[in-house]
Amino acid sequence: MSTNETTFAENVPLSRYTTLGVGGPARYLVSVDTVALLQNAIRTCYNHRLPFLILGKGSNSLFDDKGFDGVIILNKISFLKQEGGRLYVGSGYSFSRLGMKTAREGWSGLEFAGGIPCSVGGAVYMNAGANGQETGDTLVEVEFVDDTGLLQLFSKNDLSFNYRSSSFHQMQGSIASATFLLHQSEQAKEKQSELLSYRKKTQPYSDKSAGCAFRNPPGYSAGALIDQCQLKGYSMGGAQVSTMHCNFIINANNATAKDVLALMQHIKEEVLKQKGVILEEEIRYIPYNRDRQD
Repeated sequence: MSTNETTFAENVPLSRYTTLGVGGPARYLVSVDTVALLQNAIRTCYNHRLPFLILGKGSNSLFDDKGFDGVIILNKISFLKQEGGRLYVGSGYSFSRLGMKTAREGWSGLEFAGGIPCSVGGAVYMNAGANGQETGDTLVEVEFVDDTGLLQLFSKNDLSFNYRSSSFHQMQGSIASATFLLHQSEQAKEKQSELLSYRKKTQPYSDKSAGCAFRNPPGYSAGALIDQCQLKGYSMGGAQVSTMHCNFIINANNATAKDVLALMQHIKEEVLKQKGVILEEEIRYIPYNRDRQD
């Protein structure tokens, strides 16, 4: 399938586009690198009544083994315009790169982003955060393309941000850009370096994973709970609980989505049985069939 401006490739394996390396083929996949092309792709999906999903760096995503019966829109919108501490950045820009760049230049507010393998759009969508900082803290406004292809502008006051969630979870469409306002700090570079060094020492960077598997329950660390249940290194099929950080599930040996889902369910059952705590998934599972309006 193609339009005047973009080509929709068919039957593309999604394992190529996720950090976990799992997932069957997408019915269609299209790559966009401008807001106009994003609008065009979404408008095409709307006109053809095709479900679509936006994919940035492919972290935090678990696709079904059958794949996705719709359109994957690969977000490559990676512009960056900076005026002092005010940043206007495309939603496909690397969030890790943004955090390291701004900290090196002495701007504070996104130091925690270094090493987080997601796009700016994904960070805004999930309100990514660590070490007392969150994406929403420095956000000023967001450009958003709705599911008909219309471009909208939201100020931070129009939106809500909570622990690993935002208003965008209830909206259909795609984040196109974000504007942040940072402040100067002589400690920004040092703080960012320390956070990145700690993350590399405590998280399985060399392994294929989708990031943290579960949200931290109030008052608890999900990783600590899983460790206390003697599940470190536990595996099902090719999926394994990381021996470095128990809140990471890694693709140890050609894991399937079925393996990962089974392991996550087992972890939830054991933590509930042994600790009386309910774990909620942070990894987003995307089924094969997904209605456009779901």
